[in-house]
Amino acid sequence: MAVDRRFWSGWICRAIAVVIAVGLCLEGIVGFSLPASAAASAAASGNPLAEEGGTLAGKNMSGAQLSTEEFANVDLDRTDLSKANLIGTVFSTSTLTGTIFRGADLTQTIMDQVRLIDVDFSDAVLEDAMMLRTEFRNVKVDGADFSGAILNAFQVKQLCEFAKGTNSKTGVDTRESLGCRG
Repeated sequence: MAVDRRFWSGWICRAIAVVIAVGLCLEGIVGFSLPASAAASAAASGNPLAEEGGTLAGKNMSGAQLSTEEFANVDLDRTDLSKANLIGTVFSTSTLTGTIFRGADLTQTIMDQVRLIDVDFSDAVLEDAMMLRTEFRNVKVDGADFSGAILNAFQVKQLCEFAKGTNSKTGVDTRESLGCRG
């Protein structure tokens, strides 16, 4: 019996959505918090970085502490986020062109409906990141660590075409973290 990858891919996405929904319910009951809900709280706090539809285009934010922020439809084109702390950050419904994440910590980051064009993830840590409906075009991932990241088979294939190097912080080989074959 042949296994239909589209069936399993769709099933996994639905399972993730259920887990997120349950997490949001738990937050209200016992105070448990997911990165996405923490980011939503940051947006509600009036933080100007979290304003939907805002712009940080061309800004130098190298080394910035932006964990659990939410960037919904925010213009981050050509923004330098090198070595930034982006743990648990949420990026949604955005196109990032020429954005630099070199050496950034994107652990447990969520990217949903994001188009990444000419983006540099060299030596970035993307452990346990969720890259839902994210499109990669001409993305540099030399030395990036994708261990535990949720990517679909097409995304992995795209990234494996040019993946190379070892992450300087985690010591993990990029191709190994993506599960590249050959």
